[in-house]
Amino acid sequence: MLVLVALGPIVIVANYLGVLPGSPTNWYLLVGIGLIGSGFFVATQYR
Repeated sequence: MLVLVALGPIVIVANYLGVLPGSPTNWYLLVGIGLIGSGFFVATQYR
């Protein structure tokens, strides 16, 4: 859970800094938001 929540903002910031392959695109932003959302989903479904 913590890895997903931490990896989301890292992907978003790396997108803005231009570190990721290719030009900065909205797809990387969607991936980052998806990772954050997945982390919250895992956190609420953990038993």
